[in-house]
Amino acid sequence: MFDTVLVANRGEIAVRVIATLRRLGIRSVAVYSDADADARHVAEADVARRVGPADAARSYLSIPDIVAAALETGAQAVHPGYGFLSENAAFARACEEAGIVFVGPPVAAIDAMGDKIRAKETVSAAGVPVVPGANDVSDVDSVAAAAERVGYPVLLKPSAGGGGKGMRLVREQAELVAAVESAQREARGAFGDERLLVERFVTDPRHIEIQVLGDGHGTVVHLGERECSLQRRHQKIVEEAPSALLDASTRARMGKAAVEAARSVGYVGAGTVEFIVSSSAPDEFFFLEMNTRLQVEHPVTELVTGLDLVEWQLRVAAGEPLAFTQDDVRLEGHAVEARVYAEDPARDFVPTGGTVLGLDEAEGPHVRVDSGLRQGTVVASNYDPMLAKVIAWGPDRASALNRLDRALADTTVLGVPTNVPFLRALVRHPDVVAGRLDTGLVERELSALTDEYDVEEFLIAAALDRVLSLWPTGELIDPWDVPDGWRIGGNAGVTMRLKAGAAEAVVRVEGTPAEARVVVDDADPVSVSASREGADLVVRVAGERRAYRRAEAPDGAVWYAREGRAVAVSERPNLLASHGESVEAGPVTSPMPGTVLVVKVAPGDAVKAGAPLLVVEAMKMEHTITAPVDGVVTQLNVRAGQQVALDEPLALVTPEEGAS
Repeated sequence: MFDTVLVANRGEIAVRVIATLRRLGIRSVAVYSDADADARHVAEADVARRVGPADAARSYLSIPDIVAAALETGAQAVHPGYGFLSENAAFARACEEAGIVFVGPPVAAIDAMGDKIRAKETVSAAGVPVVPGANDVSDVDSVAAAAERVGYPVLLKPSAGGGGKGMRLVREQAELVAAVESAQREARGAFGDERLLVERFVTDPRHIEIQVLGDGHGTVVHLGERECSLQRRHQKIVEEAPSALLDASTRARMGKAAVEAARSVGYVGAGTVEFIVSSSAPDEFFFLEMNTRLQVEHPVTELVTGLDLVEWQLRVAAGEPLAFTQDDVRLEGHAVEARVYAEDPARDFVPTGGTVLGLDEAEGPHVRVDSGLRQGTVVASNYDPMLAKVIAWGPDRASALNRLDRALADTTVLGVPTNVPFLRALVRHPDVVAGRLDTGLVERELSALTDEYDVEEFLIAAALDRVLSLWPTGELIDPWDVPDGWRIGGNAGVTMRLKAGAAEAVVRVEGTPAEARVVVDDADPVSVSASREGADLVVRVAGERRAYRRAEAPDGAVWYAREGRAVAVSERPNLLASHGESVEAGPVTSPMPGTVLVVKVAPGDAVKAGAPLLVVEAMKMEHTITAPVDGVVTQLNVRAGQQVALDEPLALVTPEEGAS
């Protein structure tokens, strides 16, 4: 076994790999960019080396710098995690040439499976069923011809990469040109290769993958399946093991096909063979791709098998044989994982950012959290927005889902908007609870899963918190110090204007914190009481006790969190509403911090509402910014390549009648 291993990654996966290295008594080496100098994985490693600036291409994707860091620190092996260089054959080759073990499959296997076109041809020759389609198409005409042969709807996928990047669903011919342009642009940016493949889109599709593990002595086994059908924009959100769809016979057949796919390329290490299955025909499955690395969702397999996949990656890379056979693999109970992202579901899931001002991560029996967070972590737009994974195990699927929901309720991230409330709504959705899953479920139910929350609850809490901070304490209290808005004829209470997200309201608090009436705008009064318990704010409403974690932000806002939802509330400086731009104008602001990739208009251009104006990229995802009204582009404040901040003005569209 190795005595020193470098982890060529960041965030939660780096922390997770370091944990296994520590348990095995192996010295860990972390690498970091300037943006991650104070990150958790840096603090938890035995040694840390800077590899470059915040730009991923010059740090976590810099092969020479990472190989040099491994040599300088005496690392005998490099664990790549997932993403970044984990499926990069050139990186694996560079490690080999430097005398460093790459903790992953052989270069030939990465080459064979890294190209989706070659992968389909290879596994098809081994007898594994593949989705009907066309390979290696690189222009609109060839894509259109392929789509006509396969039949709409079709799925466009970059040949050179995965993770949902560059994938586009095209339902009819009219959508094709725009989809090809967008898919190729994203493929070039993410993988440096714009070749596409076209596949028939399977209706009611379920995404099911098989975990395989092979050693250098000819043994390849599978560790059961994972259901990964709950996706948005082809990005997995919630994963579970085993699948509620498969019976024992289908599981065995898919497992055998996955093992054959791995054998066809001489696979060694941990890998995942992905299949697509129709809900209406679960006994029919098609090969999608093979990920030649550890998967984000590997913890659910670990919880149902009892195996540490990182440990077995290391043992196999060190030349050890697997200590078990296929007959020894047993799946016990059920496990479900939810990915916590820095994103705002209420704003079409745009990536968010900020500083973690307060953090609570779930604990308890059969609950696991893989996280890269700690208090003070700065979440910026440089990297993928995934922050953590919350995983729960239960003896059956229902208990695992319930335990996961409770664990998400116990998850608090103050200072950075996350998708935790959305995840709770998803795991409680009736179709999810019943196991009626497919890859389109999230999109179909999006409005229900992102329903507006009860903002009044947080406005009331913030108002009471403000009054508590003003209320005098001590044995003797001067009546003139009491903030009760006393006037001749009675108390007027304390009035303030508060803003939470897009909501803004006048809130009046009458009485004392121990016995108060709160009025939000013109709503009926609510009888409440409030107190502080340590750092928490406790509010009692109609006999219900509500405890809020709270943290003050540098900008004056205060964050409150309860039951997995965190909300920033700020006090307006006066009671007059500020309307800003005329409602007749169409100011366009950036929905996230990121980079302007494409500017599609120029000042003076006439546009229709919904017409694309710009494309902004954040955390490797493209977002098209559209015109809010019919009119003329009277201001254009940015250019391609420019960095922009959240809510930064990008352009102004003025109705034609008002244009000058």
